Formats: sequence, C-alpha cells, structure tokens
Amino acid sequence: MRILSKVPSFDFLGVSRRRVALAVSVILVLTSLVSLAIPSQRLNLGIDFTGGIELEIAYEQAADLDRIRGQMAGAGFPDAIVQNFGSADRVLVRLPPQESANGTELREQLLVILQSDGDNVDLRRVDFVGPQVGQELTEAGSLATIFTLLMIFVYVMFRFQWRFAAGAVAALVHDVIVTVGFFSLTHLPFDLTVLAALLAVIGYSLNDTVVVFDRIRENFLSLRGKEPEEVMNISINQMLARTIITGITTLVVLLALLLLGGEAIQPFAIALIVGIVVGTYSSIYVASATALALGVSARDLMPPEPPAGEIDELP
Repeated sequence: MRILSKVPSFDFLGVSRRRVALAVSVILVLTSLVSLAIPSQRLNLGIDFTGGIELEIAYEQAADLDRIRGQMAGAGFPDAIVQNFGSADRVLVRLPPQESANGTELREQLLVILQSDGDNVDLRRVDFVGPQVGQELTEAGSLATIFTLLMIFVYVMFRFQWRFAAGAVAALVHDVIVTVGFFSLTHLPFDLTVLAALLAVIGYSLNDTVVVFDRIRENFLSLRGKEPEEVMNISINQMLARTIITGITTLVVLLALLLLGGEAIQPFAIALIVGIVVGTYSSIYVASATALALGVSARDLMPPEPPAGEIDELP
C-alpha cells in the first residue's frame, strides 16, 4: 500500500467545499450564459463567422478613430466598425459583406477613402469572407464541439464508468461555457483561432481529468474499506504536484505567446490561458465532485463476476 503520509492532505471534496465550488461554478456559468444572451454583449465574432471585409491599417501617428468613422460613413459605409489594433497607430476596420463589389476594386476604393485627408496610410492586410462561408464555419464549429463532447462521454464511459463519464463531460461543458463567456464579457475577437483554442482546452482538461480518474480507480481497488469521498481526496492529493507542474509549465509558454506573439495570436493565447485555469479547477471541483454526487463507489469499478458454472476448476 502507498505511504499516504508523504502526500498533501487537503480536503478538496469536503461537503462545505463542494457547496462553495458548486456556487462558484453556477455563478460563472450563469454569468456567461446571460452575457451571451444580451444582444449588446454577445460575442465579438470575427469575419470568419460573420462574413465581410477586414482591413488592418497602419498610420504614421496615432489614428483619430472618429475621423476615420466619418470618412467611411461619408463614402457610403455607415456600418463600418473602426477600432485600434494593438497600438494607437494601428487600426482595424470591419465592413459587412459587399455582394456587388469586386475585391481588387473595393480594396483600392477603401484605400482612396482612408487617404482622402492626406494621411499616409499603409494597408497591411485585407481579408474577404463571404456570408455563406461564415455561416458554414459557424455550423461546422458548433457541430465539432458537440461531436467532441459526445465522443468523450463514450470514451470515458467505456474506460471507467458512466458516472465518471458524466463528470468528465460536465467539466468540459463548464470549461467551454466559461471560456466563451469570458470572451463575451471582455468583447475580445472570437475567430477560428479561438475556436481551435477551445478544442485544445477540451483536450487539455480531459487529459487532466482522466489522469485523476485513473488514480481514483486504482485507489478504489487498493484502499478497501474507505469512503468514496476519502478515496477521491487521497487520489487528488496524490496527483496535485503533477497537476500544478503541468499547469505552470503550460502557462509559462502561453504567457510568452501572449506577450511576444503579436496581435494575431493574442486571442488564441488568452483563450488557452483562461481555459487551462478553469480546466484545472473543474477537473477537481466539477468532474470529481459530479462523479461523487452520482454515487460512484468501488463496487462500480469491480470486474464483473463470471456466471455460476463458468468458473474453470483448478487442476
């Protein structure tokens, strides 16, 4: 038997702590869902999903956003969204889909508009996405996330037991909703790179959860006579050092991406940072707590006994 005195003995799954964690999770999930439901606070979807035109412009000095909006409105683009992009002299302009416009002609037209007041404008990037493509990407991204969660439920159910599968999926749904809610509340751009980060968060959180579940299964079979709550607490404490080291090393890399990777990679890095922090929390206080609340016990993990009469006689 393992020497349990050499591992920490934090009471992660005590009744009072589980109630506090449940309250925190409910608040986070409800806040995220309410934010997503409010029209003025919904996701700041990139043109990958909405379709349209996106221009990245560099000025020689700090850009006057109000003047640029006036230029666009006067030229027949009143719906243009104008905002700074990383620094005061960099501007991002988004336009709704222009069905009748040729891409090259529209690019030249926009450049003339932006230079109408004598500004020296450097057009760094222009992206065109049709509305049909944006709708298809939205549907494909949503289906990919749902399909991933369903396959994870099946995988964990066959590897462990359905109570563990329910806990793992509950934790992953919690992580996705909270991470998406963070982007809704902060109004950060939500594009295909962020969707890729969400799928990566699902993989990271699942790996963390499965490692903990594997130790719980081992301890259920080796620590006979102990209550499920105690066995799960011991298992989480045994894996605590591994969880902390993995999380910290991953966050160091992501912080480097956030600080040094430039504006294009920042939403991706932020989504992973938020997802990993939330995923580490949920692997303990959502996944394990859900399995415990559903009544998981050592009996659920015992191999099935062969029917009477099918046991081979010993020689």
